[in-house]
Amino acid sequence: MNRKKEIVVGMTGASGAVYAIRLVQELCQNDAYRVHLVLTDAVYQVFNLEMGWPVPHGERDSIPKWFGVPESADLHVHAPRDYGAPIASGSHLTQGMIVIPCSMGTLSAIASGASDNLLERAADTHLKEGRPLILVPRETPFNKIHLKNMLACAEAGARIVPAMPGFYHRPETMEDLIDFVVGKALDALGVEHSLFRRWGDREQE
Repeated sequence: MNRKKEIVVGMTGASGAVYAIRLVQELCQNDAYRVHLVLTDAVYQVFNLEMGWPVPHGERDSIPKWFGVPESADLHVHAPRDYGAPIASGSHLTQGMIVIPCSMGTLSAIASGASDNLLERAADTHLKEGRPLILVPRETPFNKIHLKNMLACAEAGARIVPAMPGFYHRPETMEDLIDFVVGKALDALGVEHSLFRRWGDREQE
């Protein structure tokens, strides 16, 4: 029996909750993946503000329902202070981690190696083990501190994939723009998908 590929998804309180939701949906459609989801405390406010979801603070059991993933999905939602979770240790093998959207506060913590919660600890673990860490910052404009922190993370081995949708695939809906950003994050992690039309594909139509 083949071992599932495990992917860690970190979700912060930055604007852009829909990016994380769409990414988790995409991963959970594939039986080859086991998804570990870590949400910071601020995420629950964003659920209410951006999605209109009255998810109780810290309510992890209902997350699969709100995200609209299949009941059969191999999705594990971890509390932000659960340092006993498998993803807190470098001995637990994963294919990589994506922090989407990544707030500037979390970016700063990762850049400094703070590890004040499970998300930050998991990110630090991926860096120290040399595994892929994809950060999807959602902020504008960037100040010099933000840029320096991104550079520090990149120099430590992270990939920076800003939430900046392209338009060469001729998006027609907001979902098309969301799928482009999610698809680029999955590309950086080496996960196959068909979320957007790639450059040159129209020549084959």
